[in-house]
Order: sequence, then C-alpha cells, then structure tokens
Amino acid sequence: MLAVSPPPRPPLLPIRSLLGFPLVCTRRRVRSTRIRLRPLCRLRADAAAMGSAGVVVDVDEVGENGERFLPVDVSFTRRLAPALTAGDGFDALRRACDEVKASPPAGATSGVIRFEVLVPPSTKALKWCSQFRGSSLFPQFYLSSKLTSGPSFQLEICGIGSAICLDGSHLKNGFDSVLRYISSDSHLIRAYGFVGIKYNKELSSMEEKLGSYYFFIPQVELSEFDSCSILSSTMVWDDSISHTFEDAVSLYESCFDQIQNSYDSSDNICHKGLVPSYISGGTHLSESGNLQLVYLDTEQLATINVKDTMHKEKFLTSDQSFVRFSPELFCCSNMELCLQRKETESLIKSCSNINLAWASLIIEECVRLGLTYFCIAPGSRSSPLALSATSHPLTTCISCYDERSLGFHALGYGRGSRKPAVVITSSGTAVSNLLPSVVEASQDFVPIILLTADRPPELHDAGANQAIDQVNHYGTFVRYFFNLPPPSDQIHARMVLTTLDSAAYYAMQAPQGPVHLNCGFREPLEYTTQDWNLDCLRGLDRWFTNSEPYTRYLIMKTVSAFGNYSCSLMEILKIIEKAEQGLLIVGALHTDDDMWAVALLARHLSWPIATDILSGLRLRKVVNSFPGLEKSILFIDHIDQILLSDSAKRWISPDVVVQIGSRITSKRVGMFLETCYPSSYILIDSHPHRHDPSHVVTHRIQASVVEFAASLCRCTFQRKTSRWADILMAVNSVVSHEIMFQIHSKSSLTEPYVAHVIGETLYGGATMFVGNSMVIRDLDMFGKGWADYTTDGNSVMTHHFPDFIGTIVAGNRGASGIDGLLSTAIGFAVGSNKHVFCVVGDVSFLHDTNGLALLNQRARRKPMTIIVVNNHGGAIFSLLPIAKNTSQEVLKKFFYTSHDISIANLCAAHRVKHFLVQTKAELHDALVKSKEEQNDCVVEVNNSIDSNANFHRIMNMFSAYSTTRYLNYLLGAPCSKSELGPVSRIHGAEYMLYRIQLSAPRTSGQSDDRFSHEGFILKLCVDDSTSGFGEVAPIEIHEEDLLDVEEQLRFLIHRMKDSVLDVIPLLRGSFSNWIWTSLGIPPSSIFPSVKCGLEMAIINLLASKWKCSLSKVLAGSNPLVRDHKSSESIEICALVDCHGTPTEVALAVAKLVAEGFTTVKLKVGRRESPIEDAAVLHKIREVVGYQINIRVDANQKWTFEQAVEFGSMAKSLHLEYIEEPVSSVTDLIKFCDKTGLPVALDETIDNLKGNIIAKLQQFVHPGIVALVIKPSVIGGFENAVHIAKWAQMHDKMAVISSAFESSVGLASYIQLAHYVDQQNSTVSRIKNKDTCGAAAHGLGTYQWLREDVTEQKLNIHATPLGDGVRASVEDAYGYLHHLNINNDKIERTYSEEKLRSYSIQVDVDDCSYLVKLKEAGDHTNEKVVLLLHGFLGTSDDWAPMMKALSPVARVIAADLPGHGESQMLQHQVENSEQFPITVQSAADLLLKLIHEITDSEVVVVGYSMGARIALHMALSQVHQIRGAVIISGSPGLRDEDSKKRRIAIDKSRAKFLMSCGLECFLETWYSAKMWTSLREHPKFNSLVRKRTKHKNIKALAKVLADSSVGRQKSLWEDLKHLKRPLLVVAGEKDAKFIDISRRMCDEIIQHGACGSDGRDGNKLCDMIIIPDSGHAVHVENPLPLVRAVRKFLQKLQ
Repeated sequence: MLAVSPPPRPPLLPIRSLLGFPLVCTRRRVRSTRIRLRPLCRLRADAAAMGSAGVVVDVDEVGENGERFLPVDVSFTRRLAPALTAGDGFDALRRACDEVKASPPAGATSGVIRFEVLVPPSTKALKWCSQFRGSSLFPQFYLSSKLTSGPSFQLEICGIGSAICLDGSHLKNGFDSVLRYISSDSHLIRAYGFVGIKYNKELSSMEEKLGSYYFFIPQVELSEFDSCSILSSTMVWDDSISHTFEDAVSLYESCFDQIQNSYDSSDNICHKGLVPSYISGGTHLSESGNLQLVYLDTEQLATINVKDTMHKEKFLTSDQSFVRFSPELFCCSNMELCLQRKETESLIKSCSNINLAWASLIIEECVRLGLTYFCIAPGSRSSPLALSATSHPLTTCISCYDERSLGFHALGYGRGSRKPAVVITSSGTAVSNLLPSVVEASQDFVPIILLTADRPPELHDAGANQAIDQVNHYGTFVRYFFNLPPPSDQIHARMVLTTLDSAAYYAMQAPQGPVHLNCGFREPLEYTTQDWNLDCLRGLDRWFTNSEPYTRYLIMKTVSAFGNYSCSLMEILKIIEKAEQGLLIVGALHTDDDMWAVALLARHLSWPIATDILSGLRLRKVVNSFPGLEKSILFIDHIDQILLSDSAKRWISPDVVVQIGSRITSKRVGMFLETCYPSSYILIDSHPHRHDPSHVVTHRIQASVVEFAASLCRCTFQRKTSRWADILMAVNSVVSHEIMFQIHSKSSLTEPYVAHVIGETLYGGATMFVGNSMVIRDLDMFGKGWADYTTDGNSVMTHHFPDFIGTIVAGNRGASGIDGLLSTAIGFAVGSNKHVFCVVGDVSFLHDTNGLALLNQRARRKPMTIIVVNNHGGAIFSLLPIAKNTSQEVLKKFFYTSHDISIANLCAAHRVKHFLVQTKAELHDALVKSKEEQNDCVVEVNNSIDSNANFHRIMNMFSAYSTTRYLNYLLGAPCSKSELGPVSRIHGAEYMLYRIQLSAPRTSGQSDDRFSHEGFILKLCVDDSTSGFGEVAPIEIHEEDLLDVEEQLRFLIHRMKDSVLDVIPLLRGSFSNWIWTSLGIPPSSIFPSVKCGLEMAIINLLASKWKCSLSKVLAGSNPLVRDHKSSESIEICALVDCHGTPTEVALAVAKLVAEGFTTVKLKVGRRESPIEDAAVLHKIREVVGYQINIRVDANQKWTFEQAVEFGSMAKSLHLEYIEEPVSSVTDLIKFCDKTGLPVALDETIDNLKGNIIAKLQQFVHPGIVALVIKPSVIGGFENAVHIAKWAQMHDKMAVISSAFESSVGLASYIQLAHYVDQQNSTVSRIKNKDTCGAAAHGLGTYQWLREDVTEQKLNIHATPLGDGVRASVEDAYGYLHHLNINNDKIERTYSEEKLRSYSIQVDVDDCSYLVKLKEAGDHTNEKVVLLLHGFLGTSDDWAPMMKALSPVARVIAADLPGHGESQMLQHQVENSEQFPITVQSAADLLLKLIHEITDSEVVVVGYSMGARIALHMALSQVHQIRGAVIISGSPGLRDEDSKKRRIAIDKSRAKFLMSCGLECFLETWYSAKMWTSLREHPKFNSLVRKRTKHKNIKALAKVLADSSVGRQKSLWEDLKHLKRPLLVVAGEKDAKFIDISRRMCDEIIQHGACGSDGRDGNKLCDMIIIPDSGHAVHVENPLPLVRAVRKFLQKLQ
C-alpha cells in the first residue's frame, strides 16, 4: 500500500463553447441551437493520422455502383463464454480476433464479424466510457434511451472507435450503405450517428442540412442490461473501398492495444464528474438538440421509407447522449452538466470564520472522495458542518429529527451504494443515539463516516450543557477514530484533509465499517465574521487547482511467480478437485458482481449450491422459458426444509464445503454444519474476522468473491457425475413442489404465501430489503426460486448465459436487531437507486415509526413498497420451545408483546398511502396498484399468531415427510451412478385396438345405446423384456375421440423409441418434465386420456421391473403409514343407471346391497322432473334402509331451480353427496347454502385448465364434501394425485372414478385409489385430525364388462367382514404382472412402423435429379400427402408426423434439391451452377415427381421454404394438387426494392456458408430472432447436430441463393384466384408469420371466387395458430399440427 499525493492536474479552463457557458458552477439541460462545428474527420488518411479507428466512407463519392449497396459477403456474430470481469471480456475479444486471423473466411471480399461476451452487471455504460478519457481512439460515445418494449427497460450503450464511418447527403444511399454492414442475423449490431448533419470537407465543418447524415459502427461497444452487460467488438472489411481483411485485423488489433493501455478497471470515477472530465483545454463543446444521437438496427431500417421526408422522430433516438469526436470536439444532448471552475480556493478563503473554513474543507474533501450523501441531524454545535454541506453544489442532504433513525438511514445508504454516507450530528446524546446503527454497521461491515460536533475541551467536565465524553464514544465498533481539535488558524488545514482521507480509507478498506471523527467547535457557529489567518492554507495550492482528494491511497497487488497461484491456493485447488460430494453454500452477497461471480463459479464446479435468502440468488427471475433451465446450475433452494428430515440430515454428508459469505440465516443449516464433519470446510469472505460460530472452518480465505471465483474458474476441473448431487437436486425439487402446493392450496392469506410470491412482484431492477425475526426466516424457507421474467426488453438475452438474473436482497444481519429497519430500508433505496420492496414485521415497523418521516423525503430515491406482516405481536416466539411450556398470558404480554395499534393511522399521520389486505387477491391488487401509481405505500398484511404457528407446523411436517419419503425412494430405487431413474431405455412400444361387449350401455354423457366399448392398450418394453401396460379409451365425456388418440399414440411410439426412462413417479411434474425433455413435446398438447394411458404404462412398467405394486411405486417409503395387510384393499362404490320404475330401481339397489356393496351411486337428472328422481330415492331408502351410503350424480343436468326442488325433497334421505347438481358452476356454492345438501365435484374439475389448484380455491366451501377424479379426463395419475391431495387438505373426500375402462385400467386405478387412501391417512396425521375414513371409489363400472381384454379375471368381491365390496391391491398387481391379452378382442396391433425409403429419378429440362423419398402408409391409398421440409431440413424431419398420419393417407416426404440425399445426376449445360434451384424449378420438379408416384391428386404440406413451394404448386397446378397446408410460409414479396434487398441478403448468406463452413453458418442462422422459441426447445441441439450432417455444402449455398424469397414470384395476386383449399398454419410466438397468414386469408376471402368443385371461395382458406410454438411449428409443438392436417384431409373428402 502506498499513500501518495497525486501530481498536479491542469485546472478546468474556461470553455470556449458556442453557447458561452458562464464560469459559475451550473447545472443545466441542453437547448437546441444552430451550430457549425469543426470536422470529425477528413479523409481515410486523416483518420489514421488522428488515431481514430475505422475507415470513413463518403457515400456520395462512391457512385451508383449497384453492388456497392448489397450486403457484405460474410456477416456473423460469435458469442463467447461469459467473462468474470470486464478485463477478462477484453481478453476474450482479443483472443477471438486471433482465431479469426488464423482462419480467415475463405473467398470473402467483404464482411462484418462481431464478437459478444457477457461481462458483470457492474460494467455500466456511463462509467465504462470514462475509462478512455485519455485515449486517442475516437469516436467515444454514450447514449441512454427508454424502450417501449418493457415497463422499465432502459437501454444504455457506450462505445469507442469505429469499424466504419459513413457520411453523405442522400438518405437512401445512406440507408443502403448502413444495411450493407448491418445484418439481421446479428440483432444487437447497430449504427449510430446524426441525421440532418452535413460533413463538409472543404469547410472542415459540420452543419445542419436536411437529408444529410453521418453514421458509424463502433469498434468496441458495451450494452447494459438488467442482469449483465454485453461487451462486443466489430470487425469490418470491404475490398470495394480498399479496406481489406488484413486492414480490418490490423485496425482491430491497434484498437485493442490502445484500449489495453488506457483501460483502468480500478477507476472509480464519480458519474457526476464524467462529462466535465472530458472537457478541457481547447475542447469545443456543443449542446444541441439537433445533435441528438440516433441509432439504427435492421428492424428499424425495415420500417423507414426513404422516399418520405426524413424527420428525427422516425429514428430510434436517445434520451441522453454525448459523442467525443476528437480531443478538441465534444457534443452532448440532454446530459446534466455540472461545470466547476476555480471556485474552491476563493470560497474557502472567503469564509467568514475559521469554523466555516474547516467545515468547508471537510465537506469539499468528502465530495472529492465521492461521498456526496449527507445525513444531517438538527443541532447548533454542528452548524458549520451542516451549513457547508447544504451549500455545496454536489451534495445531497437529508435530515431527520431522530438521530437513531438517521444513523440507520445512513447505514442503509451504505448497504445500497457500497460507499459511506456522511452523518452530521450535534453533541451530547445525539451522538449516543447513533450507537445502534454503528453497532450494526460494524458487525456487518457497512461503511459510514460519522462527523459528530463537540464542545471544545474547556467546556468538558465543567457542567456545560450537552457536553459529554465523546472521545472513543463507540469504542471498538468503529474502524477509526480521531478527535479533531477545534478549528484554529495555527494548525495547517491540510491536517484536516489527511485526517478525513485516512478515515475514508479505513471505512472502505476491508474490513469495512464505520469511522468516527469528533469535531469540536468553539463559537461562532454561524456566519458571524471573525478574522482568521490564511497562512493555515499553505501547501494547498495543488489541491485547489484540481478535483482530486488530497491523499490517494493505492494498493499494490503482488503476483505469484508460480502460475499466478500461491502454494496455499494450490492446496485449496487440490481439495476441491478431489471432492466427491462438494457443497457450495452462499451467504449474504451485496453486489450484482458477486452474484455473477458465484453463478459462474457454481456452473464451473457443477456442485450443488445452497443459497441463503441474502445471497440474491434465491429470488431468481427466469430470462429464458426453457423448463430444464435450472439444471445448468444445481440450486438447492430449500436446504433448510430438507434438513427437517432426520433421514436427510444423516444422508447429506458433504466431504468438502465451500462457503462464500459469512452469515447464514438458517439456524437449521448452521446446526447441520456443526455435525456433518466435512474433511475440509473453506470459508471465503473479504474481511479477516472469524465468522465461525460452529468452529468447523478448516481453511479461511480473505478475498473478494470475484477474486476467489477468478482463481477457480481459471482451473479446469474434471467433471464428475454425482448421484449424490442428482438425488439432492431431486429432493430439493420435491420440497419445492410441496411448499408450492401447501402455500397455494391454503385458501387464506398466510405469511409463507407472502414470502413465496413476493419475488414475482420484483419488476425491472427492483430489490428487496427484509427485516429480521420471522419475515427473513419465512423468505429463507419459502422464497420462490424461479419467477418468470421473459419481457420483450430482455429478449436480447434469450441465447446468452445467464438464463436468470438475481435479485439483491439486503437486511440488517450484523446484530440482527429489529430496530431501525424502516429507516435502513429507505436509505437502501437511496443508495441502490432502485425500487425497493421492504418486508418487515409489525413490531419492527412500530419500533421505527420515525422512519416514516424519512419516507416523505423523496430526494434521489425511487418509490418504495413497504409490506408489513401484522400478526399483532412477535410471532417468532410461537415457534420457539418457550411457547410449549409457558402460559398464554405471559407469552402475550412479555414475549409476543401483543398490540392493537392502527398502522393505517400511523401512515395517515405521515401522509403515506396505506393498503390493508386480508386475502391473496387483495395482496395482488395492492402490489399492482403500488407499481402503477409509483408512489410510496405501506401494504399491511393482516394475520394472527396462532394460525401462523399452526400453518408453519403443518408446512414443516409435510416438508419433512416428503423429504424422508422421496429420499428413501431414491436411495432404494435401482439407479446408476449418473442417473436417478432406472437405467432402462424404452426398447419397444406398441398399442392394440380392442373392442369388447358391455352388459349395458354406458351411463356417461350422450350414450348411443351401443353395448360395445373400444379403446387402446398401450404396451411399453424396456431392454430386459420387462413390460408395462396402460389404457387409452376415450368416451363421449372426453374432448378427444379414437382417431385423435390413435394419431397421438403413433407419434409417441416413434418418439419414445430408445428414450431413457428417468421419471420419478411420485414427484409432481416428473412425467410432464420427461415428456418435454425426453420426447420434445409440450405436455399440454397431449390429450388427457393419452397422457393418462402413458403414465399408467410407465408406472406399471416400473412396478413390474421392481416387482412391487403400482401403489408402492407411487408411495415409495411412507414413514407415516403403517403397512398392514388388512388395509391393502379399497372399497368399491356400485353404479346404478336409474332407468325403470322406482320399485325396479330399488330392487336393483337391494340386489347390490345383497352382494355386499355398502355404497351405491345413482344417476339422476334423466327423468321428467327432479321430483321423480327424489321419489326413486325415497323408494330405495324404504327398501334398503339407511345402512348404506347413497350418492347421486346429476351430471350438471339441472338448472338451479330444479336442483333446489330436488334438494327440498331429498333432505331426509341422508345422501352422502350429490354430484354436480347444477348446470352452472357459479350456482354450486349457492346451492350448498340454499339446500344444505353435501355436494361433490366431477365435471367441474374436468373443465378446469391451467393452474388447477389455484382454481379449486373457489370450492373450499364446507358444503362441497368430495371431488370425483377421473384420471383419464383430468390428464393422468400426476394430476389425479395432486387434486386428491388438495381435497384431503380441505377435509374433502377424494374419489377415484373410472370411465368404463377395461380391467387393465381398473387394476391400475385400484392401486392408484389405494395410494390416495394412504395419502389421506398421512394428511390427517400431519394435520392432527381424525381421518374421515377411506372413501368408496367409483370403480363400479367393472360390472358393465361382459367381456374383457384379458383372459384372466380381475378379482373384486365382498369381504367376510361386511365392509363392502373391495378390490385387493395385491390382486390388481398380480393381474397386471401376469397380463395375458385376449387376442380375440384385439382388432389390430400397431408397433413402430418402418418407413419405406427409396429414390426416383426425375428429368427436368436439361437436368436429371435423383430425389430421395420416405413413405409411410398404404401405398395403394389414393389419398396422398407430400411433405416438404424447410431450408436445412430433410425428409427425416417429418418421420413422426408421417407415422401419425399413415392410417388416413399415403404419406411421402422428399429431400428437396440440395438437401439430404437428393442429388443432381446429369446436366446438359456446361456448368451445373447455371442450373437454378428456384422455388419454381423445385415446384416443377416435384410436380413431375408426383406424376411418377401417383395418378391421384396430392395434398402438399410445406414448411417455410417448403411452404413457398407448396403454395406455388397449389396455385399453378390445379389438376394435380388437391389442397395445401402452408406452415410458416409466405407468398413472397411485393415490393421490388425489398426483393432486390432480400436477394442480396440470401446471396450474402450463401457466400458466408461457403466461406465459413456449415457449423459456423448454423450458429449464426439459428441465432436469429425468428428461432427464439426453437432455441428453448429441448431437442434444439439434437436438431442442429442433424443439420451438420449435410454433405453437399455447395448445393446448400446454391439453394439458399437461388430459392431466395426475393427471387420468388410474388403470389399475392394469385391468391385472389385460388381454386384449391388452403390451411394456413403459424406458431403462436411467431408474430411475423401470424400477420402474413392473416393477410393471406384476408386476400383469399376478399377476392374469393368459386372453385372448380363449385364451392364458395370464402371457404377455401382456413387458418390455425398452434399454441406453444414459434416458427418451427412441426418441431416445437407437432401434435396439434398433426391433428390439424388430419382434419384438413377429412374436410377435403
């Protein structure tokens, strides 16, 4: 460390600007004025001489050469691995240039190559630009612009140097020139400059001139976003302007050499002084609205019509900007300038007394140190300091009458800004009142500078007023103390400056903390004149002439000679490398950079990472929507809840623990760390203090998070597959789902609910301050780890790491007191300059109500939302052991400190907006209003201590239970070392269509009185020949029919082949995740009955493999259920169709009772009136008595009035419940209240979509006593169990019901029902409630089965104990385990279909093609479908879809010319390059191909390029084409200029493909915005790998150029004469092609003419939007597309 005085710096000279700024200190905004400036640059040679980067092109001098305005040959962006620091980012860009230099693009005479690397969030544009003040690299620019795409998305960009500059006087030429170098494939590349500015070489000036422009593409650029910043560099070469690739590389290297020489990462310049620091010497400053910096990208350029008069409003403009063109020329717009002159010396010398002179020196030095925020308490003795602080132009001052609140406010500012606030107080107890905040700051290493006024020495110990001993008043809680003598002109004033510099250094140097300067003052304390000797200012001449602190403290860092690693660090690296079960624990992090570094380190180590709530990595926001996202970093968010399980505590045994950050909120985690005894425990923190209460740390490293992460990230560790980590991740997922379920299933507003959802409200860059006691523990236990953040403003990040952004969460955890929290939060909001959500308890809020006075002072602060969790006392004590053995009276008075204080009145007294919320909806509404109104507000959440304590108990028990159960399951399942699930792959799959006879028509829905039933049996096999069966049998109550499900089954059988079966059956969401990640199909697109059958088959497969029942597979090891053989069965409810007279029905019921049934359900609502149904029931009671349970099912057939009429007559019948009594769901609760009859839900559940649990909250009414759950209707076992658990949590019966499945489905449902009964027992035990007993399940449809699909019989019978007709779980398992399909009942069987593959030679004009085809379906079928892939695709893309459609058509897919295995055989022209592969030639080729294949008309289905070909065929060849399906296709371009532009773009892309190879081309191709949703698809990487298998790159490039949409004939006019039906398809997320599709349909409908078959032309076009998909519909969500195509084929018939 060196303490040195800086060299003299020239003072800021008077600015000779055109605006004539005065020499006094001013702040002002710019005004528009007409200007004439010196030139930016003259010619290319001048640019080089000046040191400016890039080449300047005078576009007017280039001429009208058409090729000049075409896109460059090569244009692509390479995205590099994220960098830990900005310096590392520069290094990465330089290395990327070296790689390109070593392998330049072959044959490219022009090009733009862009490199992008993510750098930490602290790399801010405005600050970063200041690093290059001394550089000779120009231009240097900054702009800030508010984007409309996001509610708070601010684009901030800066850059240095130019890869190319363009100027001229004709905008159209200018736009064409800019477009030449800006590619749509590089969506972040922009050109910046001015419009209406003419560069005049002759006059060496720039002047305003309409139509003129000046644009440049920066050499190096920084774009700032919420979560990080993107550092990028651009290399441009163009032989047509004599700027070669070698020139571009040389320029690039020169630019980085200059950057490296001028860049100083340690420069902490204050932003406020940035602009003035640029202005010195002979700089010409211009402030002008006409010089507002504008910028262009491809999207904006596409919207500009150059034929119109150009106005600046048409461009993307900046709100603030500056550009420095040379050392002499600086232009800015809307920048707030604060220009200081040589005033400091005169101001201090003119002070009226020595007290004010010393005070002014202190304040000025604080400002020079960057300390501009002053917290001033009222007082007389501190007047000199207060007067000086408030009069300084660069300070911000705040005051408060309560020094305790003021101290905490300063503490909060230090937390938010990471630099100290300056506190000024008077003498006496005012100083003592700061002690609590000083203690907290000391304990948690927060810098504060305390300037306490004091009486002079002669007034101490003399009885003077307000005179106490203030020397070392705070003892060891401050890092530095100095007792300044009273001001005197006999003491050199520089002593004051060095003292303050020393104090500031101690405050900011590790360990950071408060410092105390005690400032004695004699009178006079105000402006009274008292002569003083200026000689005391000697030695300050240099200080007066610059703006630097008097003493600058510098730290010298040493570098080890051994590879930059010390021996001790090598020891750490070896420990980490050898770790088998490493655990990364992250405590409190204070900056975005720390979160960034930890995220990179966690991904590098691939260790599980347990994050404290104060780490900022708990409340993560998802930037991408890809579901498997969290797997890139192994977050263990709920380790606190996992450790509630004794099994987990015994099992989790890390051998190495690395803890970053000292403090851990969870006491449970701390206790675990005491007993887990890892071989090494490494603690990293920037301070040297011992934070090791458990005394387990074996290695203590004092380093910043970034330094430590940098050391480890430079090392390459061998990636080890860890079953331990995988299981820990799975258990965390289990607990996460359990927490979500418990919180959302509880209908009332709870404190855990507040903690769980609060992260979702943190919009934009909002942060959180959390109080102590219960609220921080709730957030740590229940805070939601992932929240959606896919805003348009962040769409630029969709293919960059990170996939998430963290949220800074702060709290006073140094001493963890409840005092001063509100004041701290307000200071934190000022310091962080963000919207802060403060969450505190009611006692904490009341403890600091004086903080509300600070809330009203909104200087330099964004609005705050303060959430007060009011349980009317200290709820935390209710969760501690003391609550178990202490009287309620003592607890309430001395621990809870119960109160009834009105928080609303307190807020009203301070004029603060207040919301009282008591429900979830009210909380949501209040937070929405807070966001919309942008005002400070207090949201009071009302709760009670007892209900909070009980809910916490239930939550903890469920978490512990789930952890134990799932952990035992995972440890007991047959697993490999690297996978959780079975190592098996699905080896084979088939389905069988069965038809069996029923004994009576089905009772459900609109039965057609048939006595037969059809469905599918799905069979899955794994490689050891183990198989599992599922059933898919939709009936009239399903939305799907047999045709629908069969095509999905065919598709799934193809996709499931060889997929790894890694599901965890009992984990909520595991099946859906497997369907998405393994099969690449959105689970929502699978029909409910199909999903149910698939889950059934998989669970039965696992049961067969593990030789246990399906219910055991679901239940795993259940620690709360006793395993009694007697309970291994379920009761069956009989089903009666109420046809016949009352006596006949009664006798039928009596017969069932005689058979042993104790519960019977009857169908009602099918007679003339409800009175008749009631009469039947009365007759039944008369015959069988009241010893059995009777349920009735109205199937929503009655109106409310009819249902009430029935209810009035059924009150005495003691019904167990009535199912769906009313047709309208809104009348259900009203019916319960009106009649008092118990109600069950059935169809109501079936119709719920989306978040079912949230929608069930409307049915918590106690009158609703049961939920009837049909797994095949609600979408499978997962959903069934989830809904059943919700019912049981609300003391309702959960009844599993069949839908006339065969015994295969019934045997599975029996075991599912048994699991549900076990779950009910578990819920009752945890809730400490007596179980209502197992419900009789609705599986009585077995009596309808006259025949069955198997040869054996499912055993369902009455028991000797008289407890009803029951089904044994063991029998059901045995039935499925030894299943023998009765082949006589099987109509047909389908296993994987083999596609037929062949080639056909087609002669076209002067050329012959060998076209590769794949075919499925009956080759004699006259219905033929031809599938055409898109660019880069092959016929393989259609394979699953072909198999799905093969039952209804002969389906053929072709490799289009230039793709796959299709090839040109011979040609008569001399050069094959002369034979074009256009859309029209491809269509002609395919039409001849069709003639070779079939005599029938063909339906053509095309995607993207294939869609354009299909549309051409449909419009031009009416006699061969029956219809066409156009998927993400276009009729072409209408505008000739657009066509020329697109031809040039595709030609450029083709050159790029040839120059850089397929792999580089694919990276660029799929980085385009059009593929955003495809990149999020789990099969994206697999798809790209397939694309790399194309062998003929030359042919691909030719197709790309020749089949350009620009070369294609526009078909818009042809659409008006359409004769054949079209189905136009677009993806929901593909806005561009949705618009094109709609315009196509409008064109056809508006000009509809009759087709050849006489149909109305308006009926010729249909449009469908496929949900959950983007451009590549057939890849992203294929099942709805398959169905749409089949329906289209049916329509054509």
